Amino acid sequence: MSQAHALNNAELLSVLDWYHAAGVDLAVGEDPIDRFAQKPPAANTAAPARVLPMPGAPAPAPIPLAAGPVGGDPTGARALAASAQSLDQLRSILETYDGCGLKFRATQLVFADGNPEAKIMLIGEAPGAEEDRQGKPFVGRSGQLLDRMLAAIGLDRTKVYIANSVPWRPPGNRAPSPEEMELCLPFLHRQVELVAPKLVVTLGGSAMQTVFKTSVGIIKMRGKWEDLSIGAHATHGMPTLHPAYLLRNPAAKQQAWRDLLSLKMKMDALGLG
Repeated sequence: MSQAHALNNAELLSVLDWYHAAGVDLAVGEDPIDRFAQKPPAANTAAPARVLPMPGAPAPAPIPLAAGPVGGDPTGARALAASAQSLDQLRSILETYDGCGLKFRATQLVFADGNPEAKIMLIGEAPGAEEDRQGKPFVGRSGQLLDRMLAAIGLDRTKVYIANSVPWRPPGNRAPSPEEMELCLPFLHRQVELVAPKLVVTLGGSAMQTVFKTSVGIIKMRGKWEDLSIGAHATHGMPTLHPAYLLRNPAAKQQAWRDLLSLKMKMDALGLG
Protein backbone atom coordinates (compact mmCIF):
# COMPACT_ATOMS: atom_id res chain seq x y z
CA MET A 1 0.00 0.00 0.00
CA SER A 2 1.38 3.40 -0.98
CA GLN A 3 2.08 5.93 1.79
CA ALA A 4 2.99 8.81 -0.56
CA HIS A 5 -0.19 10.88 -0.03
CA ALA A 6 -0.20 13.70 2.50
CA LEU A 7 -2.01 12.90 5.74
CA ASN A 8 -4.99 15.03 6.66
CA ASN A 9 -5.58 16.41 10.16
CA ALA A 10 -7.68 13.46 11.31
CA GLU A 11 -5.03 11.00 10.12
CA LEU A 12 -2.24 12.99 11.78
CA LEU A 13 -4.14 12.98 15.08
CA SER A 14 -4.70 9.25 14.72
CA VAL A 15 -0.95 8.70 14.24
CA LEU A 16 -0.18 10.82 17.31
CA ASP A 17 -2.70 8.82 19.37
CA TRP A 18 -1.06 5.60 18.20
CA TYR A 19 2.40 6.91 19.16
CA HIS A 20 1.13 7.96 22.60
CA ALA A 21 -0.47 4.56 23.21
CA ALA A 22 2.84 2.94 22.26
CA GLY A 23 4.66 5.05 24.87
CA VAL A 24 6.23 7.55 22.46
CA ASP A 25 5.73 10.93 24.11
CA LEU A 26 9.06 12.73 23.70
CA ALA A 27 10.73 13.96 20.53
CA VAL A 28 14.37 13.01 20.02
CA GLY A 29 15.11 15.85 17.59
CA GLU A 30 14.04 19.39 16.87
CA ASP A 31 13.05 18.81 13.23
CA PRO A 32 10.40 16.28 12.12
CA ILE A 33 11.48 13.53 9.73
CA ASP A 34 9.13 12.09 7.13
CA ARG A 35 9.96 8.40 7.40
CA PHE A 36 7.54 7.57 4.56
CA ALA A 37 9.57 9.71 2.15
CA GLN A 38 12.80 7.92 3.00
CA LYS A 39 13.93 5.07 0.78
CA PRO A 40 15.43 1.95 2.31
CA PRO A 41 19.12 1.43 1.58
CA ALA A 42 19.91 -0.84 -1.33
CA ALA A 43 20.46 -4.39 -0.23
CA ASN A 44 24.03 -5.63 -0.54
CA THR A 45 23.76 -9.16 -1.77
CA ALA A 46 27.47 -9.79 -1.96
CA ALA A 47 28.71 -11.78 1.00
CA PRO A 48 31.62 -10.15 2.79
CA ALA A 49 34.95 -11.75 2.11
CA ARG A 50 36.18 -13.90 4.95
CA VAL A 51 39.76 -13.09 5.90
CA LEU A 52 41.58 -16.03 7.45
CA PRO A 53 44.39 -15.31 9.93
CA MET A 54 47.92 -16.23 8.96
CA PRO A 55 49.28 -19.36 10.64
CA GLY A 56 50.73 -18.46 14.03
CA ALA A 57 49.21 -14.96 14.04
CA PRO A 58 47.40 -13.88 17.23
CA ALA A 59 43.63 -14.02 17.19
CA PRO A 60 41.94 -10.68 16.48
CA ALA A 61 40.65 -8.78 19.48
CA PRO A 62 36.90 -9.20 20.03
CA ILE A 63 34.73 -6.26 19.03
CA PRO A 64 33.51 -4.56 22.23
CA LEU A 65 29.79 -4.45 22.79
CA ALA A 66 28.05 -1.10 22.97
CA ALA A 67 27.95 0.27 26.48
CA GLY A 68 24.53 0.38 28.12
CA PRO A 69 22.64 -0.22 31.34
CA VAL A 70 22.90 -3.62 32.86
CA GLY A 71 20.77 -5.28 35.50
CA GLY A 72 21.61 -4.14 38.99
CA ASP A 73 22.16 -6.20 42.09
CA PRO A 74 19.55 -5.73 44.86
CA THR A 75 22.21 -6.53 47.45
CA GLY A 76 24.36 -3.72 46.11
CA ALA A 77 21.35 -1.38 46.07
CA ARG A 78 20.68 -2.13 49.73
CA ALA A 79 24.30 -1.47 50.66
CA LEU A 80 24.32 1.83 48.78
CA ALA A 81 21.05 2.96 50.34
CA ALA A 82 22.22 2.05 53.85
CA SER A 83 25.37 4.11 53.40
CA ALA A 84 23.41 7.37 53.05
CA GLN A 85 23.50 9.39 56.25
CA SER A 86 21.31 12.22 54.97
CA LEU A 87 18.71 12.89 52.31
CA ASP A 88 21.25 14.89 50.33
CA GLN A 89 23.63 11.92 50.35
CA LEU A 90 20.81 9.59 49.31
CA ARG A 91 19.92 11.87 46.41
CA SER A 92 23.57 12.01 45.30
CA ILE A 93 23.79 8.22 45.44
CA LEU A 94 20.68 7.86 43.29
CA GLU A 95 22.01 10.38 40.76
CA THR A 96 25.11 8.23 40.22
CA TYR A 97 23.42 4.83 40.59
CA ASP A 98 23.27 2.98 37.27
CA GLY A 99 21.79 -0.33 38.42
CA CYS A 100 18.19 0.35 37.38
CA GLY A 101 17.52 0.60 33.66
CA LEU A 102 14.67 3.09 34.21
CA LYS A 103 17.29 5.79 34.78
CA PHE A 104 18.52 5.54 31.19
CA ARG A 105 15.07 6.15 29.73
CA ALA A 106 14.05 9.00 32.02
CA THR A 107 14.87 12.67 31.65
CA GLN A 108 16.00 13.09 35.25
CA LEU A 109 15.71 11.84 38.80
CA VAL A 110 12.46 12.68 40.60
CA PHE A 111 13.57 12.53 44.23
CA ALA A 112 11.13 14.37 46.49
CA ASP A 113 9.29 17.57 47.29
CA GLY A 114 8.05 19.25 50.43
CA ASN A 115 9.50 19.58 53.92
CA PRO A 116 12.04 16.92 54.96
CA GLU A 117 11.29 17.82 58.60
CA ALA A 118 7.59 17.08 58.19
CA LYS A 119 5.97 14.32 60.22
CA ILE A 120 3.58 13.35 57.41
CA MET A 121 4.96 11.58 54.34
CA LEU A 122 3.06 10.91 51.12
CA ILE A 123 4.30 8.12 48.85
CA GLY A 124 3.13 7.87 45.26
CA GLU A 125 3.77 5.30 42.56
CA ALA A 126 6.14 6.54 39.83
CA PRO A 127 6.77 9.84 38.04
CA GLY A 128 4.68 10.74 35.02
CA ALA A 129 5.64 12.81 31.99
CA GLU A 130 5.31 16.21 33.70
CA GLU A 131 7.16 15.00 36.81
CA ASP A 132 9.92 13.70 34.56
CA ARG A 133 10.24 17.10 32.90
CA GLN A 134 10.24 19.14 36.13
CA GLY A 135 12.06 16.72 38.43
CA LYS A 136 9.38 17.00 41.15
CA PRO A 137 6.69 14.52 42.23
CA PHE A 138 3.02 15.32 41.77
CA VAL A 139 2.95 18.27 39.40
CA GLY A 140 0.55 18.87 36.56
CA ARG A 141 -3.18 18.18 36.96
CA SER A 142 -2.79 15.39 39.52
CA GLY A 143 -0.42 17.54 41.56
CA GLN A 144 -2.83 20.47 41.49
CA LEU A 145 -5.61 18.21 42.74
CA LEU A 146 -3.34 16.85 45.48
CA ASP A 147 -2.58 20.41 46.60
CA ARG A 148 -6.31 21.15 46.85
CA MET A 149 -6.88 17.94 48.79
CA LEU A 150 -4.16 18.85 51.28
CA ALA A 151 -5.47 22.40 51.63
CA ALA A 152 -8.92 21.04 52.52
CA ILE A 153 -7.50 19.72 55.81
CA GLY A 154 -5.09 22.58 56.48
CA LEU A 155 -1.95 21.13 54.86
CA ASP A 156 0.36 22.20 52.06
CA ARG A 157 3.77 21.16 50.73
CA THR A 158 5.57 22.95 53.54
CA LYS A 159 3.90 20.57 56.02
CA VAL A 160 4.34 17.24 54.22
CA TYR A 161 7.14 15.35 52.48
CA ILE A 162 6.31 13.76 49.11
CA ALA A 163 8.19 10.93 47.39
CA ASN A 164 7.54 8.10 44.95
CA SER A 165 8.08 4.35 45.15
CA VAL A 166 10.24 4.62 42.01
CA PRO A 167 12.29 7.80 41.36
CA TRP A 168 12.49 7.48 37.55
CA ARG A 169 9.67 7.54 35.06
CA PRO A 170 8.90 4.19 33.40
CA PRO A 171 8.61 4.50 29.59
CA GLY A 172 5.09 5.33 28.50
CA ASN A 173 3.95 5.48 32.16
CA ARG A 174 3.89 1.70 32.34
CA ALA A 175 3.98 -0.01 35.72
CA PRO A 176 7.50 -0.72 37.03
CA SER A 177 8.53 -4.36 36.71
CA PRO A 178 9.12 -6.45 39.85
CA GLU A 179 12.87 -6.32 39.16
CA GLU A 180 12.81 -2.53 38.91
CA MET A 181 10.79 -2.27 42.11
CA GLU A 182 13.26 -4.53 43.93
CA LEU A 183 16.16 -2.32 42.88
CA CYS A 184 14.41 0.92 43.90
CA LEU A 185 12.83 -0.28 47.15
CA PRO A 186 15.98 -0.02 49.33
CA PHE A 187 16.27 3.66 48.43
CA LEU A 188 12.63 4.30 49.34
CA HIS A 189 13.12 2.50 52.66
CA ARG A 190 16.18 4.59 53.46
CA GLN A 191 14.31 7.74 52.47
CA VAL A 192 11.57 6.89 54.97
CA GLU A 193 14.15 6.10 57.66
CA LEU A 194 15.86 9.46 57.18
CA VAL A 195 12.61 11.45 57.18
CA ALA A 196 11.19 9.39 60.09
CA PRO A 197 7.54 10.39 59.57
CA LYS A 198 4.91 9.69 62.20
CA LEU A 199 2.27 9.15 59.52
CA VAL A 200 2.60 7.71 56.01
CA VAL A 201 -0.12 7.97 53.36
CA THR A 202 0.28 5.99 50.14
CA LEU A 203 -1.37 7.28 46.97
CA GLY A 204 -2.62 4.62 44.56
CA GLY A 205 -2.69 0.85 44.43
CA SER A 206 0.90 0.25 43.34
CA ALA A 207 2.36 2.37 46.15
CA MET A 208 0.04 0.70 48.65
CA GLN A 209 1.04 -2.81 47.61
CA THR A 210 4.73 -1.86 47.78
CA VAL A 211 4.65 -0.16 51.18
CA PHE A 212 2.07 -2.39 52.86
CA LYS A 213 3.49 -5.58 51.29
CA THR A 214 0.11 -6.81 50.12
CA SER A 215 -1.61 -7.92 46.94
CA VAL A 216 -5.04 -6.72 48.09
CA GLY A 217 -6.71 -4.09 45.91
CA ILE A 218 -6.74 -0.40 46.80
CA ILE A 219 -10.54 -0.15 47.06
CA LYS A 220 -10.58 -2.74 49.83
CA MET A 221 -7.58 -1.32 51.71
CA ARG A 222 -8.09 2.44 51.40
CA GLY A 223 -8.89 4.46 54.49
CA LYS A 224 -7.63 1.84 56.97
CA TRP A 225 -4.76 2.64 59.33
CA GLU A 226 -2.13 0.02 60.07
CA ASP A 227 1.08 -0.13 62.04
CA LEU A 228 3.89 -0.25 59.49
CA SER A 229 7.56 -1.12 59.45
CA ILE A 230 9.27 0.54 56.49
CA GLY A 231 12.92 -0.40 56.53
CA ALA A 232 13.92 0.09 60.16
CA HIS A 233 11.31 2.77 60.82
CA ALA A 234 8.02 2.06 62.62
CA THR A 235 5.09 4.30 61.76
CA HIS A 236 1.35 4.41 61.09
CA GLY A 237 0.17 4.14 57.50
CA MET A 238 -3.03 4.54 55.48
CA PRO A 239 -3.60 4.03 51.75
CA THR A 240 -5.84 6.30 49.72
CA LEU A 241 -6.71 6.81 46.07
CA HIS A 242 -4.30 8.42 43.62
CA PRO A 243 -5.25 11.93 42.42
CA ALA A 244 -4.92 10.77 38.80
CA TYR A 245 -7.54 8.09 39.51
CA LEU A 246 -9.83 10.75 40.99
CA LEU A 247 -9.49 12.86 37.85
CA ARG A 248 -10.64 9.88 35.78
CA ASN A 249 -13.34 8.86 38.28
CA PRO A 250 -14.75 11.98 39.97
CA ALA A 251 -17.35 9.92 41.86
CA ALA A 252 -14.51 8.39 43.91
CA LYS A 253 -13.65 11.79 45.43
CA GLN A 254 -16.20 11.06 48.16
CA GLN A 255 -14.09 8.10 49.30
CA ALA A 256 -10.90 10.16 49.15
CA TRP A 257 -12.54 12.89 51.24
CA ARG A 258 -13.35 10.36 53.97
CA ASP A 259 -9.70 9.28 53.92
CA LEU A 260 -8.58 12.90 54.28
CA LEU A 261 -10.87 13.37 57.26
CA SER A 262 -9.38 10.22 58.80
CA LEU A 263 -5.89 11.68 58.26
CA LYS A 264 -6.97 14.93 59.93
CA MET A 265 -8.34 13.03 62.93
CA LYS A 266 -5.11 11.03 63.21
CA MET A 267 -3.05 14.24 63.04
CA ASP A 268 -5.12 15.79 65.81
CA ALA A 269 -4.81 12.69 67.99
CA LEU A 270 -1.00 12.80 67.67
CA GLY A 271 -0.77 16.57 68.07
CA LEU A 272 0.38 17.12 64.50
CA GLY A 273 -2.32 19.61 63.52
